Amino acid sequence: MANPNPQGDGAAGEDPAAGAIRRYEERLAKDPASLAFAPLADAYRRVGRTQEAINLCREGLGRFPHYTTVRLILAKAHLDDGDPEAALAELGVILQSSPKDAQVHRLAAGIHRRAGRLEEARQHLEHVVKLDGGDRESRLLLETLAAEGRTSEGSPLGRVLADDTFATMSMGALCLEQGLSDEAAQIFLRLTRKHPVDDRARARLEEALRAKTQKRKGP
Repeated sequence: MANPNPQGDGAAGEDPAAGAIRRYEERLAKDPASLAFAPLADAYRRVGRTQEAINLCREGLGRFPHYTTVRLILAKAHLDDGDPEAALAELGVILQSSPKDAQVHRLAAGIHRRAGRLEEARQHLEHVVKLDGGDRESRLLLETLAAEGRTSEGSPLGRVLADDTFATMSMGALCLEQGLSDEAAQIFLRLTRKHPVDDRARARLEEALRAKTQKRKGP
């Protein structure tokens, strides 16, 4: 008779994520000093059990304060839990000891950008492109932020958008609808610089950046 569970591990038909969590929990129960708490915390985070991930990371860092991987998992858990500033604080601790960690700079750049702190985002992206030359998306984002609201020379709306009068939410939305993601990004970038606490401008900037990145990547 065929084995209904050829891997011989866990119940038949068990969800892979649930299976991984169960195995890490069992390992940790057998050996509380095990480093299994780190992948367990990340597994919790991935299935939306963010508070459990946060608590486990904090407990682990009490024993291993210099375990960078755990602090990164904690930062991501805070981000998933809707607390970007707590995530940023953890990333800052990592960068104090590992200033050349491109992944951490990349995450920090995204948090700052979504919060409307564009200069801080730009600084982190500059580190990313220096540390990881193959990161085309970060390079594109940096080019967009560095343009500071100016459209490219080949833009069909370059002259029009040079006038701040046309840098409006409605014009940005129109550009997005017409597939002019670069122009839309620069409009929303200018609006975000003027009004960094404007949630609408920041959200539309993110939308335009996603469209621009997707356009550059191609179908």
